[in-house]
Amino acid sequence: MANETQAKQVYFVGGGLASLAGAVYLIRDAGMDGRNIHVIEGLPLLGGSNDGIGTPQKGFVCRGGRMLNEETYENFWDLFHSIPSIYEPGKTVSEEILDFDHAHPTHANARLIDKDGRVLDVTSMGFTMAHRMAMLKLIRTPEEKLDRMKISDWFDPSFFETNFWYMWQTTFAFQEWSSLFEFRRYMNRMIFEFSRINTLEGVTRTPYNQYDSLIVPLQKFLEERGVDFSLHCRVTDLDFAEGDGITVTAIRYDGLNGPGVLRLNEGDLCIVTNASITDSATLGDLHTPAPYTPERPLSGDLWANLVAKKGPRLGNPQPFFGNDKETRWTSFTVTSKGNKLLKKIEQFSRNVPGSGALMTFKDSTWRMSIVVAHQPHFINQPADQTIFWGYGLYPEKPGDYVKKPMLDCTGEEMLTELLHHLHWEDDKDALMEDIINVIPCNMPYIDALFQPRKMTDRPKVVPEGSTNLALISQFVEIPEDMVFTEEYSVRAARIAVYTLMGIKRPIAPVTPYNRDIRVLLKAVNTSFR
Repeated sequence: MANETQAKQVYFVGGGLASLAGAVYLIRDAGMDGRNIHVIEGLPLLGGSNDGIGTPQKGFVCRGGRMLNEETYENFWDLFHSIPSIYEPGKTVSEEILDFDHAHPTHANARLIDKDGRVLDVTSMGFTMAHRMAMLKLIRTPEEKLDRMKISDWFDPSFFETNFWYMWQTTFAFQEWSSLFEFRRYMNRMIFEFSRINTLEGVTRTPYNQYDSLIVPLQKFLEERGVDFSLHCRVTDLDFAEGDGITVTAIRYDGLNGPGVLRLNEGDLCIVTNASITDSATLGDLHTPAPYTPERPLSGDLWANLVAKKGPRLGNPQPFFGNDKETRWTSFTVTSKGNKLLKKIEQFSRNVPGSGALMTFKDSTWRMSIVVAHQPHFINQPADQTIFWGYGLYPEKPGDYVKKPMLDCTGEEMLTELLHHLHWEDDKDALMEDIINVIPCNMPYIDALFQPRKMTDRPKVVPEGSTNLALISQFVEIPEDMVFTEEYSVRAARIAVYTLMGIKRPIAPVTPYNRDIRVLLKAVNTSFR
């Protein structure tokens, strides 16, 4: 068995969290030599959607931020308990994150802000009895009856004007037209958080951005064990053996030296990130809008090629990558000299940086929110610089003050819109003097994973008939779990490795908080607040 394992080569297509987690599981739980593990990534750096990059001179950027959760990220914490911290010797990454979070707890004091710049009291969810009954009916309805349904198909229009909806929507990035059973899964999986959605006390934060806090330690761990990384190498297609089975025989790619073919031997494995929410993401700067280029998403195109060859056992990318007008939103990252702007936000919100999570301007036509992280948020961020991040869920709409779609705005225009919502227009010039950069980011497919779909549109992690192919991403089907989370990526990777390698060890199950009477009673009480 040992010799068999050492001879086997494993190829990961995509260099995001799922692939890196899968490589760790191969080394830790399958005893594989890291030199037999290969990660192929089309971008110039690893991490996928767990990004965070920049310089003090040009400013910093996060396309998005991943919120963690101590209670529900079962496999995530297990994985990172095996990864040494590179910032705090003697600790694991899990210990480092949880110690940091416990020392800097989240308790938002300004969760929703209205058009007059007033912080709203969000103790009440704002439900009517009809809303409560619709929610209860949804939770009790089997998923199989919810194919292709939208949230707006279930709830009346008044539901989308409740405090609950404004908070739930902007915390998790749902839209009114998002998949109803994804919403249902969130309500079941995150019922533990329902009673504290107004303060976001359940949010667990990393000390730095996710790239510095998660990806860099993972990459170091794997490099030290000889894992092979190929960057700037876009996988365009896979070859399969003839017949009804699913056996990958070759990987086709475009690299720095042109196209090539990598042939697999018998026993080799291919584990593919079949889609990414940050495909086709683009950046701008203070004076330049980010381009908008939804054409030919990197991993989405690969997925379509695989389905064309092997059919619906590999899922159906069309519902997710077929309507960018429903799946896009825009983010921006502000880098400032000093802390003048952050101090004003702190005084307004009554939250020190890192303690407040989201502030949402609920009446904004862009449905704009901002997050002020603990400083520094980047490992190379100077002590005299501060950053914060924001996003808008309706980027196609003209702003309330800057009469342009968010998609077409420069970084300066996005910050101008924010300052107007805070009613700080008189301070704009003084605040702008300290701005190093505001980097906008357009993401055409960031919400693709929430699109209405059939149960069969997402493939199994190891499709029926597969001998050596697994799929790992936010676009595979894992019963009971919820997408748009780090846990989903890690769980998918663990399922893939354990299944293909025949590892007979338990995978941490989804914790059934939706069957815990104490949690349910809290949720019921919250719904009547």
